[in-house]
Amino acid sequence: MNIIDLTNDVCPLALVKFKLALKQLQPNQSLIVLLSDTGSKQDVPLFLKKKGYCYETVIDQGVMRLSVSL
Repeated sequence: MNIIDLTNDVCPLALVKFKLALKQLQPNQSLIVLLSDTGSKQDVPLFLKKKGYCYETVIDQGVMRLSVSL
């Protein structure tokens, strides 16, 4: 499991960093990303949905924890 904390990044930089981390995942690996920027919390799930990825989200105290598995 890989975890990246993008709570200090805003879109579009957070989305770009997320895409780069996602490209490095191997089959059967998972990625957890932490997001706090409003734009990122909208754009990252939209990107995943558009590309057909399965993911789960949890929002706690304004931080979105998004889990993606390949």
